[in-house]
Parts: sequence; C-alpha cells; structure tokens
Amino acid sequence: MANPVLVIMAAGMGSRYGGLKQIDPIGPNGQILLDYSIYDAHRAGFDRVVFIIRPELHEAFEDAIGKKARRFMQVDYAYQTLDNLPDGLTAPEGREKPLGTAHAVWCAKELTAGCPIAVINADDFYGADAFRKMYDYLASAQDDDKFRYCMVGYQVENTLTENGTVSRGVCTADENGLLAHIIERTAIHRDADGVIRYDADGDAPAGEIAPGTPAELAEKDRSLPKKLVGTRQDQIVKSRSLPGVRRMVSESSSEDRRKFAGSSPEEVLASHT
Repeated sequence: MANPVLVIMAAGMGSRYGGLKQIDPIGPNGQILLDYSIYDAHRAGFDRVVFIIRPELHEAFEDAIGKKARRFMQVDYAYQTLDNLPDGLTAPEGREKPLGTAHAVWCAKELTAGCPIAVINADDFYGADAFRKMYDYLASAQDDDKFRYCMVGYQVENTLTENGTVSRGVCTADENGLLAHIIERTAIHRDADGVIRYDADGDAPAGEIAPGTPAELAEKDRSLPKKLVGTRQDQIVKSRSLPGVRRMVSESSSEDRRKFAGSSPEEVLASHT
C-alpha cells in the first residue's frame, strides 16, 4: 500500500483580507502558517506533500515554503487553472477565482494516483492531533466494496472566531461512527447569551447548534460535480468521522491573522501537543 500523501490547497487569492495569506509571516519567529501544518504532518508520518497553487505563485511559494519543506519531505506542485477540467465541462464565463475544493483535488489527480491522500487548506491551523489521526487512518484503511474515506471533525465551538461569523459543515455520524450527512450552515456565531446560532440561508431557517457537535470547514464551491461522481455518494463511499482533535484556527480575516501572529511560542506549542 502506498504511503499517504498530504495535499495542500493553496491556490486561493486571499481576498477575504487582502494579500497572499498563504505566504505571509505570522509566527513569533517569522513562521508562516504552513510551517506548522507541514511540521505536524511530518511528525505524524507524512513524507510527501503536493501543493496545489496557481502557476504564477510558483516562485514565491517555493521560496517561502517549498525550500523548507524539501529538507524533510518530497515536494510536488499541481497547478489549479480554469482550463483543467473534466471533458465536456467549462468554467463559468467571467470566473477568475479558483473553482474550489473538488476542482483543486481534480488538478492533483495525476500526482496522487494510487495513493491515499489527506486534503487540507493552506490557511487553516489544524493542530498535531488532526494529522496523527488522519495518517493513522489512511495508513491502515483498505477499500472493499466501497471507497473508505474519513473526515477529521472539530467541535463546532472550537471553530468559531471572535471577528464575525463562519460557515461550517455540521456533521452527523451514525451508530457505527460513519458519517451520515453534512449540512452546511452559514453565519454561525456565538450570541451574548452563549448560545451558538446560525442565520437563515435561502429556504433553510435559522437555528441553534449544540456544543460538542462535530463540524468541518465549509465552502460554497466544494460540491463534487456530477461529472466527477456519476452516482450517489452513499453508494460508492463510506466516510468515517474522526473525533477528538482539539481546535481548528481559521485565518479567515485580518483580525484573526493578527491575533495568531501575536501568539507566544508557548501558546503555539500548546496547540501542537
């Protein structure tokens, strides 16, 4: 069985707070966010990483991240471009931003063929426990009549920000620990009374989320196109939810980024245990 490969989606333009947040220094000693993820992944057992970037970012990305990662991991690059699509599909007219998670993974398919992969965002801080759980699962899981996938879930209260609202995929597992479904909730926030709530979205009414509910990072463009799937997910995939990780920090705003940059080394290391 091939070793698990870490796939890092880094083609986003950083439009939420300006600049290329993937390569901005934020740590107490000039570290960038990906330094933490790559370090934690290496300690967990990953020995190869594939960065998904835009071609024009290659030089800056290699200087800021790739050269350091090459000291202890094999590094490869996949390029996410709007002309790299399954046959018969075209990007929406006028689209300039990358198409999202499913398209990013599609663009890396040749580099990861035959390997179990763990996919993460470049601009989120996951913590060491998440990489340990993911690696241990991928290193031992075997496909049978269905593909065996997994998802690391975080208690929703550990994914909130003090600077606005977040969108999350609220997860439900069945009695066997398999992922039953994910429902995207938008504008999640903690109100003054301490209750975690989400706003109405289209036909979906507003509501509350109980503390301890597992969640994943959600984004509007993550749905797999029918061309890629071809059948219902529950007919071809069994996904296991891996609970127990501590906290996820999302660098989704300039305020969150400045707060992370102001962390002491002790505070950063405390999240890695």
